[in-house]
Amino acid sequence: MLVIRKMSKGLIILVLLCCGAALQAQLTYQTLVVDYDSAHTYKNLQIIPVRQKTGGSGGGREAMLSLSKGLALGTVVVTERGTAATENVHWLRINNNSGQPVYIGSGEVIMGGRQDRMVTRDTVLFPSEKDQYVPVMCVEEGRWSDKQKKFVYNNYANAKLRKVLGQTNNQVLVWKEIDRQLGANGFHSTSLAYLAQRHDKRMVHHQNDYFKFFSDKFTRVDTNLVGFICISGDKVIGCDVYAAKGLFDASFEPLLYGYIEEALLHGQSPVVIQSKIIEWLAPILTDEEKQKEHLKKNGKIYKHEGKVIHITGFGE
Repeated sequence: MLVIRKMSKGLIILVLLCCGAALQAQLTYQTLVVDYDSAHTYKNLQIIPVRQKTGGSGGGREAMLSLSKGLALGTVVVTERGTAATENVHWLRINNNSGQPVYIGSGEVIMGGRQDRMVTRDTVLFPSEKDQYVPVMCVEEGRWSDKQKKFVYNNYANAKLRKVLGQTNNQVLVWKEIDRQLGANGFHSTSLAYLAQRHDKRMVHHQNDYFKFFSDKFTRVDTNLVGFICISGDKVIGCDVYAAKGLFDASFEPLLYGYIEEALLHGQSPVVIQSKIIEWLAPILTDEEKQKEHLKKNGKIYKHEGKVIHITGFGE
């Protein structure tokens, strides 16, 4: 523990990512392979694995803590920054008492506090006795409670909401997208809460069926799995790829729930042909320059110390 606290942040992240598996120099076809032959389909969702060309072990799996696990263990605590909505709605206070760096992803949803929130950018928070803050958007327009509820982790948002967040970073447009989804899918919420649709009893049973199917297919013994591409109907609905197995493991289940919700609410049986998927992936995975330019408007790139850690491609 003392050794970790004395190390530089840059050195810590390199140790975490290189532990047991080489850090990928870039997230392109040079280091990755899209495994079309291992795709799995359940009802409205097809998932295609993305693998490192060279396998590895944990890739920092034990060293990097996910936000969901940190909250469950109680070693990571999320609270409101203050009581006034105007000044504090777009920030949350996080205390990382775990002794490990915590990885937080853009699009992760946290329920509770004075209103539900969604994280706006990928972040690594290192152990610290001081308060740390992450930028967020409100996903519950009609509530700012006088009393703060306990924050509870609620996975990633669905692909359409993540796309609006990533392309606009605009609170009003995020609210409009939530309102559109609630109305289009017949969900009612007095506080205009995005999570009303996720927690509706009509959704929960189907979500669990999807999750069981895909979690059984993509097991943790798959040592070179670092991402996936998701298909629904005649569209690619998104992709997420990480620089190491450990980072992907930390995000796998929360991401999966987000894509399941997308398929349930907005999807149909997958009918996309492989050539269309290859065409969609070309500007993302062919080389770093094309990737950087394309994802400025059509996804996200998270870098730490000049190295790409996570890429997201927004759906059609």
